[in-house]
Amino acid sequence: MFHPRRTLRALLPPLVAGLTLTALPAPATAASTLTNAGFEPGGTGAATPAGWSESGDTAASYTEAGGRDGGHRLAHWSSSAYRVETYQQLTGLAAGAYRLTAWVRSGGGQNAAYLALRDCGGADRRTGLPVSASGWLRIVVPVTVSGGRCTVAVVSDANPGNWINVDDLTFERGTAGLGVKGADISSLPKSEDRGGVYRTASGTAGDPLAILRSSGMNYARVKVWVNPADGYNDKAHVLALAKRVKARGMKLLVDFHYSDAWADPGKQTKPAAWAGHGYEQLKKDVHDHTHDVLNALKAQGTTADMVQVGNEINGGMLWNEGSTSNWSQLAGLLNSGYSAVKAVSPSTSVALHLAEGGDLDGTRWWFDQAVAHGVRFDVIGLSYYGYWHGTLHDVQTTLDDAAARYGKPVYVAETAYPFRLDSEDALENIIDLESELVPGYPATPAGQTRWMNDMASIVEAVPGGRGLGIFYWEATWTARDGNGWDPADPSSGNGWENQALFDYGDRALPAMEWFRHR
Repeated sequence: MFHPRRTLRALLPPLVAGLTLTALPAPATAASTLTNAGFEPGGTGAATPAGWSESGDTAASYTEAGGRDGGHRLAHWSSSAYRVETYQQLTGLAAGAYRLTAWVRSGGGQNAAYLALRDCGGADRRTGLPVSASGWLRIVVPVTVSGGRCTVAVVSDANPGNWINVDDLTFERGTAGLGVKGADISSLPKSEDRGGVYRTASGTAGDPLAILRSSGMNYARVKVWVNPADGYNDKAHVLALAKRVKARGMKLLVDFHYSDAWADPGKQTKPAAWAGHGYEQLKKDVHDHTHDVLNALKAQGTTADMVQVGNEINGGMLWNEGSTSNWSQLAGLLNSGYSAVKAVSPSTSVALHLAEGGDLDGTRWWFDQAVAHGVRFDVIGLSYYGYWHGTLHDVQTTLDDAAARYGKPVYVAETAYPFRLDSEDALENIIDLESELVPGYPATPAGQTRWMNDMASIVEAVPGGRGLGIFYWEATWTARDGNGWDPADPSSGNGWENQALFDYGDRALPAMEWFRHR
């Protein structure tokens, strides 16, 4: 991914959970399944939904009209600062793994707002409510029950005027979690060659891959260009970086751009060496290049676990022959890449990767065309940047739809968020204005952390366990002279250093802890 400045699309955001759950009094009633999971009025008073109890500033917890599915929803709100819990204890539960699923909305701004499972026989589990004022979002809280009971709690520690809504909960057997907790580290070799230093949060210099791995990262994404002007992101550098990735016990995704430089929705330029080639030769080029890189990785004992055949190929690749104006040819190129991957390693997953992760109609159109033209693929990847690609509701809707419509696992191939707005080098950052931010997510270490935690919750909630995971884009692309965005210009700057996972003092940022999600 590399995008010029884009016009902001209005976005809605999340919340982080930072409180320790307090002990609650035992509820008056208990059940083996949730009672009144839709928060319809009833019970002893109109304010408290039947089957539920409250503690704290109870006037701030009530039902109101406007349910997601049904007449009412749970609301937390007060004109004064408040802390309130709405809870229900379940009993008679068989031991094993469970999932609490709920639909939520939040205006943001709270000190903490989350769903929690406690007294279930182990550590308390919680998931923060993302900020989404206009659209309902689904979130999940997993837990292992061992004592026959579990308490479901909706918790707000809020400032005056902050609000949340919760509706349509389910508590059922099942597991949760993300298989991919990754980052793109393509810039790392060049950064290190230019003197880049990486430190732990406490300031100790170390191997950045060791720092990332110790924070919970389990997958690395590395792009490959054909003949880049600066010599980086080529086959040799991918091979060397793959050895380091695998030595740390992480999996490897290889992202083929089929270009000498950045390929994205605005440009899919053929490599100079392929410039005069016709369609049939381009199919061979795709196959041979893909096979060559992957076979070399396999030969050194670092077989790729996943491969992207193309990068952000909304408009196709290898223009003009492979554009979406000629789907039969684009399908041939994609299938040529697929065949090469499987010839090297049948177990390696093949992903197709689009940008605009909040564009439901565009994603449907593209993959409907791909299926109709017989394109083979195993996984769907979508880039999603909240300041460009629609709301969190938009991306959840698109991920859910793609997983169900095509029966494939889905993942966020790229996302990121700034921890500050000013630049460390001379180049203006791509995101450098308050007006460009997602509402509710400030450009601070805490805002960056909230973004990643909430993104993980969105992906984890994809139905059917098809939410594969997330790759943070360019975690290690810090500002170093000579490691700018343009491989042909050694003096170009980096417009992304304020969205790395290392700060301007080269220290690991708190957002890195999202890798520990579940």
